[in-house]
Amino acid sequence: MFNRLRVRRGASLYRTGDRFTSLYAVRKGFFKSLTLFENGRDQVTSFAMPGEVLGMDGIGPERHTCNTVALEDSEVCAISFTGLQELAHHIPSLQRQVHRMMGREIVREHGVMLQLGSMNADERVSMFLLNLSRRFAAHGYSPAKFNLRMTREEIGSYLGLNLETVSRIFSKFEEEGLLKVQRKIIHILDGAGLERVMGRHRD
Repeated sequence: MFNRLRVRRGASLYRTGDRFTSLYAVRKGFFKSLTLFENGRDQVTSFAMPGEVLGMDGIGPERHTCNTVALEDSEVCAISFTGLQELAHHIPSLQRQVHRMMGREIVREHGVMLQLGSMNADERVSMFLLNLSRRFAAHGYSPAKFNLRMTREEIGSYLGLNLETVSRIFSKFEEEGLLKVQRKIIHILDGAGLERVMGRHRD
């Protein structure tokens, strides 16, 4: 029912159209998921870190609807979905836990997508950093200092911004004393200030 898999940086955990068989608990590393469009363009739709679960996109259609790629050498625990269902049938508390887990992930991703649609560029980057900070904290990591495994271009794809805009906003936030940026290491110096950015343009 459980199988550890190592995924090299740049390799796919699964691709669009692959048959859905398992959920994947991230043990180590970082992943991005991408949706491919008919014109050949792709867009980053989510990032996953240790302690989070991948693969739920395939539960309904029984085929994966996105490509999921390792951003660094990573390791996941593949959990047979059929086996999980059979076990949950006999253990109601496990079934409730699985449903809570899936519901939490769906609500989080849906909420982010809804918010992005009404935000300007500054707000989008601020929300992205605060969201990462909370997720790192929830999994026992520092909420104030973390390594961005994704590139500025990948952040832009996720937020619907171009590379130049993302880089400009990072520099702006640093000048305002909200962040300290050392290549891919982010120090959040003023979390409350980032929160204020979220409402700055609605006042």
